Amino acid sequence: MNKNISTLTAISFAAVLALAACGGGGGGGDGGGSSSGGSSNNTGSSSTPPASTATSANVTTPQYTADSAQLAVFNTINQQRQQCGFPALVENTQLDQAAQAHASYMGQNGGTVTDTEVAGNPGFTGVTYADRAVHFGFPGSQTESPGSQTVYAGGVSAGFYTNAKLTEAAYGQAIAYGWLSGVYHIAVAVWPVTEIGVGWNETTFNGFPEVQSSLAIANMQPLAGNLPLTFPCQGTAGVPYMSGGETPMPPNTSGSFGMPVAVVGNSTDKIVLTSATYTDTSGNVVTLQILNSATDPNKELPPFEAVAYPATPLTANTSYSVSLTGTRNGVAFSRNFTFTTGNIVG
Repeated sequence: MNKNISTLTAISFAAVLALAACGGGGGGGDGGGSSSGGSSNNTGSSSTPPASTATSANVTTPQYTADSAQLAVFNTINQQRQQCGFPALVENTQLDQAAQAHASYMGQNGGTVTDTEVAGNPGFTGVTYADRAVHFGFPGSQTESPGSQTVYAGGVSAGFYTNAKLTEAAYGQAIAYGWLSGVYHIAVAVWPVTEIGVGWNETTFNGFPEVQSSLAIANMQPLAGNLPLTFPCQGTAGVPYMSGGETPMPPNTSGSFGMPVAVVGNSTDKIVLTSATYTDTSGNVVTLQILNSATDPNKELPPFEAVAYPATPLTANTSYSVSLTGTRNGVAFSRNFTFTTGNIVG
């Protein structure tokens, strides 16, 4: 049997040195998927950030080793983001160091997946994602105008185990799809950030690799295109038909659910979904659970993101027509498109 290790952890997304992080939790389950992170409220400034001052640490071509898990994570997330109009994430070596330090920390402390670190524990480099980014040189503060906080850093963490040896690229893709298929984790595909670092650590359980991974993400920038954007979007294919669960558990689910759809605007926007359905090729209509920032009982979603999801798994290798209505800053919008699931469990 596959084993899904440790906890699903939440994105702690904050203004650096003016922390507004929340979220995190425990839980897990069977199913061979990744344990992964979801979004938390962004309570920093509403100002639109300028470009990060960490550009000297950005690299134009990914430096991750060919066929590595890190490159698979980076490519999988970027491929899914870009096809839906979200900006490509650029590798930042300072964020790489922060993410790698946290992945190593989890491995050194029993493999427990966690957002935070405890001072005095082996491998400690900072309590929060933002602290760790600053520790490795990422800008600690930057202001566009008096009182605004414009450098953002956050992240997600995950664990994965299966009792069969996979390629490193397959491990990376499994972790990435675990994040992409979570109600609170889909943020890595849709938040308007532009920089990323990938951390990866492997220990051993029953003779097979047990993975701890972490992402550091940063630098909000305005989105382009016809906002709000969605993920999945028209033509998205091969996404998980089922997520094995997450913590905090989305409302009205019983341990697993189907691929969600996220609707996102700029960091200053307020997105409210009012209706959401999927319809399969046989005409079966699935009424989705809707979470807006004001109605999310777990208080994880920021105002600029709304998510809808089926409370039970979808069908593998199946096309679904999506119908969404809502408002962006009080102005009505609708979205209609088709995506296709793969034979993947997130």
